[in-house]
Amino acid sequence: MSGVVPTAPEPSAGDMENQVKAPEPRPDDPPNYNSHFVPGPPGPAGPQPYPGGLPMGHYGPQLPSTFALYSAAGGTYPIQYQPGQYPAPARSAPITWMPGPTPMPGCPPGLEYFTQLDNVHVLQHFDPLELVTRLEANNRYDIKNNLDQMVYMVTEDTDDFTRNAYRTLRPFVLRVTDCMGREIMTIKRPFRCTCCCLCCPSARQELEVQCPPGVPIGFVREHWNLCRAVYSIQNEKRENVMRVRGPCSTYGCGSDSVFEVNSLDGVSNIGSIVRKWNGLVSAMADADHFDIHFPLDLEVKMKAMIFGACFLIDFMYFERSPAQRSSK
Repeated sequence: MSGVVPTAPEPSAGDMENQVKAPEPRPDDPPNYNSHFVPGPPGPAGPQPYPGGLPMGHYGPQLPSTFALYSAAGGTYPIQYQPGQYPAPARSAPITWMPGPTPMPGCPPGLEYFTQLDNVHVLQHFDPLELVTRLEANNRYDIKNNLDQMVYMVTEDTDDFTRNAYRTLRPFVLRVTDCMGREIMTIKRPFRCTCCCLCCPSARQELEVQCPPGVPIGFVREHWNLCRAVYSIQNEKRENVMRVRGPCSTYGCGSDSVFEVNSLDGVSNIGSIVRKWNGLVSAMADADHFDIHFPLDLEVKMKAMIFGACFLIDFMYFERSPAQRSSK
C-alpha cells in the first residue's frame, strides 16, 4: 500500500466554466514601431480644385451638390440647391381698389363710387368645377373701372338645392360688398313661374335693388315682347323712370349684345348695357363680361338701378347651366 500515490479528484465540467481566467499581462507602454513615413514639403494653404473637375459621384466642400443640403433652423449653413434657373413661386396678383370717396349728403352709403364713374365693367368668375361636376355654383363678379381698379365685389348667396333645381330660373340674392367687406347693396330676384302663358304678369321676371340692405331704391320689371327683351326701371314707388331695350337676338356669335337704356318716350338715349363677346370663352364657358355706360351726372340711385338690371339680363339670357347627364 505504500507504493500507491494519492491523486486529486478531477474537476467537473461545471467547475471549469465557473473558473475565471486571469487577465493576460499587458505592457506598460505601447511597442515602439519604426515609421517609414517621410514628411514632404508643405503644400499651398486652402483646398485646391480637382484637375479637370471632380469625378462623378464626388462632391467638393466648396461646390453645391446635386441634392439639397438641409440644415436645422438656427444653423449657420443655408439651404443649397443645384445651380440653374428655377420658376418663381406662383403668387396671386394684389387687388388694387379704387380710392374711396368721401361720404356725400343724400347719397346712400357705399354708392359714392358711382358719383365718379360713367361706366363700369362687370367680370364674372369662371368656375372650372362646373364643367367637371356639372353642378351649378354660386356666381361671383368683379366690378372694375377703366383703370382696372376694383370697385365692388358681387357674390351670389343661394342654397345648393335651389341653384341646381331651378338653374337659370332660380331666385337669387346678390350681395355687393366694398373694399372693407361691408355689404352696401343687396339685389334680389324672386321666383316667377314660367309654366303659364308668357304674357301673364305672374310669369314676368322682376328684380329688387336695396341700398342699404333692407331699404328698396328701385325695381326692374320685364315686359312681354314678341321680338326683343324689354324692361322698365322703376323707383322705390314703382314708378317707371327708364326703359331697357335689348337686341332682337341675344345669341349672336362673334358680336356684342347691346341693351340700350332710353327715356320713357324712347327719344333720348341714357346709357347702355353691353355684353362683350370674348371668343370661345363666351361660347363655351359661363364667364360673361359686361360694360355698363351711363352719364356722369345721372342720379346715383338710377346708376345703381342700371347696374342691377345687368344681372337680371345675365341670368335670363347669358347664364349657362352645366350640361346634365342623360339617364339611359
